[in-house]
Amino acid sequence: MFHLLYLYKGDFILFNVFKYITFRSLGAGVTAFLISIILGGVFIRFLQKRQFKESIRDDGPVSHHSKAGTPTMGGAFIVIAVLGSTLLWVNLTSLIIWYVLLFTLSYALIGFIDDWLKFSKGRGMSGRLKLSLQLVFGFLFVLLVVSYMNSFSMVVSAEKVQNVPFTSVVLPFFKQAVVHMGWLYIIFALIVVVGASNGVNLTDGLDGLAIGSIAVAAATYIIFAYLAGNVVFSSYLQIPNIQGAGELAVFMAAVGGACLGFLWYNSHPAEVFMGDVGSLALGAAIGSVALITKQELLLIIVGGIFVLEAMSVIIQVISFKLTGKRVFKMAPLHHHFELSGWSESKVVIRFWIVSLVLALCALSTLKLR
Repeated sequence: MFHLLYLYKGDFILFNVFKYITFRSLGAGVTAFLISIILGGVFIRFLQKRQFKESIRDDGPVSHHSKAGTPTMGGAFIVIAVLGSTLLWVNLTSLIIWYVLLFTLSYALIGFIDDWLKFSKGRGMSGRLKLSLQLVFGFLFVLLVVSYMNSFSMVVSAEKVQNVPFTSVVLPFFKQAVVHMGWLYIIFALIVVVGASNGVNLTDGLDGLAIGSIAVAAATYIIFAYLAGNVVFSSYLQIPNIQGAGELAVFMAAVGGACLGFLWYNSHPAEVFMGDVGSLALGAAIGSVALITKQELLLIIVGGIFVLEAMSVIIQVISFKLTGKRVFKMAPLHHHFELSGWSESKVVIRFWIVSLVLALCALSTLKLR
């Protein structure tokens, strides 16, 4: 739409709005929401007909046993909504957008294969194989991004701007605080994108929990991407100026819109689960945008819920192997609170509240610099 309609701005002045990232972001969000809503009903009926149903762990909370038989792999229509909306509204000459889209789709493919094996073979791919594929695709993505984004701009003073190697990490809360990592950045970047993807995957255990938290993170990175791509705002706020990052705001808006559309069906009691095809892809999308906008460290705050969920699993495994005792009643963390007497809806809503507070804390760093 950007390329077709903006060409006629001379004949129809209304089409001039297509040059604005804010307008196209809004359009992408609404479009993704509508696609997700429309496809959702169709997909759910298809999944029910094909018997793509979720199996529930026997050792989980008793209240979850009623979820058995709920269609899964609903994340497929989230990915379609994000892809379709992004291609409609984004500037297609932006190479970085294609990198992010292909990376997101690669993780969606890993999740789809895992979900398909669970359905057809009774068990998904091994954890080692899944992680290996994530690392391979993640490594290729990071190499492409680093080679394409050789540097980014940082304001040193009111009169001076300097270029900083892209293989550097910007420290939040401080002005012009940059750590040059060199090729060690590849390892750091891999941890960011793979960690984000698996963090979302582990959080996807209650109706609406993961998708609502992702929507909050997506909304936060819409702001970061827009500001990073705007020379005036990035200079004023003294944050990295990344050429072409503004288009990522359109992509993030599509992610947020698709998440809200999916939440329509995933809210308690859920009519469909997203499966690995959705959780791995959405985590990859958030992680990749955090990487490109140079807000990697802030992802720890923005995605604090995902970090806590992942850490609860790591702590539980280490504790059990070393001492034979469990720190939590059950991991990931949301199950611990369920077994502590919280209702599912209470856990979800309270985790959403925490996500919103953490997002606001992350955005506050824009002025604390």
